[in-house]
Amino acid sequence: MRKRPKWLLRVFCCSVLCAASVAAYSSQELHAAFTLPGTLYVSPSALGRAEAGGGAAEVQSSGDERLEEALAKRRGSSATVELLGVPVRTVEVVTLSQRLVPGGMAAGIKLYLEGVLVVGTSPVSTAAGEVESPAKQAGIRMGDVILAVNGQEVEDSDHLGELVNAAQGPVLLTVKREEVRRTVEVQPETDQPDGERRLGVWTRDSTSGVGTVTFYDPASGVFGALGHVISDVDTQTPLPLRMGELVGADILGITRGERGAPGELKGAFRQGARLGSVTENCAYGIYGRADEGFTNPLYPDGVEIATRAEVRLGKASILSTVDGEGVKEYDCEIIRLTGQSAPDVRGIVVEITDERLLSATGGIVQGMSGSPILQDGRLVGAVTHVFVNDPKKGYGVYIEWMLGVAAQQNALEAA
Repeated sequence: MRKRPKWLLRVFCCSVLCAASVAAYSSQELHAAFTLPGTLYVSPSALGRAEAGGGAAEVQSSGDERLEEALAKRRGSSATVELLGVPVRTVEVVTLSQRLVPGGMAAGIKLYLEGVLVVGTSPVSTAAGEVESPAKQAGIRMGDVILAVNGQEVEDSDHLGELVNAAQGPVLLTVKREEVRRTVEVQPETDQPDGERRLGVWTRDSTSGVGTVTFYDPASGVFGALGHVISDVDTQTPLPLRMGELVGADILGITRGERGAPGELKGAFRQGARLGSVTENCAYGIYGRADEGFTNPLYPDGVEIATRAEVRLGKASILSTVDGEGVKEYDCEIIRLTGQSAPDVRGIVVEITDERLLSATGGIVQGMSGSPILQDGRLVGAVTHVFVNDPKKGYGVYIEWMLGVAAQQNALEAA
């Protein structure tokens, strides 16, 4: 007879069976949310039954091993999913930290791109007259990323110009479009005013701005911020990250949000105030490792987290920095929840009710993205978007999705 694996994830399809399991395994059990197929997101603070595709999931350790120890050993490994005793799927185990330092502090974000992003094309003035952009003629368009010239990696926009000008004849560009790489041959034209060989493209190699830190995990040193991807302002293309920095920032002013006109926090970077490295820019925010860690005076001992199944409609709060007085907590209401079986940045809808914040900003404004959402003293999500026609309201992402990305990043760095 084939021996069952000791590390099991059992899926129960009705509440009666789930309740019976709780009674039998209360000291060695943990409810979690997951997606089939995909990743199992485990929260040691989860107390209630987590809905997952119509069923509830539980994780059990083998023998007398403590649950936390079992999870730590199996971080990044796989688990067998059983439906009524029959193995149906294998999923990756991603352990979510039990206590985190909630954010709310403003931070400057500096991103340096992998290659250079094409944000426009332009004609070239040659001795024979103005000619169409050589890059455009070769099929290159806005949103493409130029990674290399004749096999040599491009460091920034100036370096691209140097490589093209130094080459003889046509150049072979390594171009990435929607994660697909291809090689494009382009014949540069000599610009009449300065004699430089040009592709006829406008490019961007870096960006910067102010956002809000969502959480810091003291156990791993990983932080998360923003709750959504950083995209290029001209092309709306997610920026391909080569490296980045998180730095201290001061809020100097506010453009209030109005119906139809999103507001904005105006900030300035603190010189020499590096906070950490940014290693990931993805759909659910930016992530990296802090140099010395973060503290939050409002929650010096940190907070527990809640899975998406534990979030409910009703009173909540957000942590944010909108002036020079540091992080403050503001009242809000969670007015809508979206049941999600896969990550998405728009799972929670919040409405700001705190008159202090409404008076200062009009509601949610640019720069507040990443502000932690707390409910019942636990971290449940982060603000991601404002409703353009009602700045008092905005979307939020479940913290579960953000922590899943952070755990995966941590596992990759440790590998």
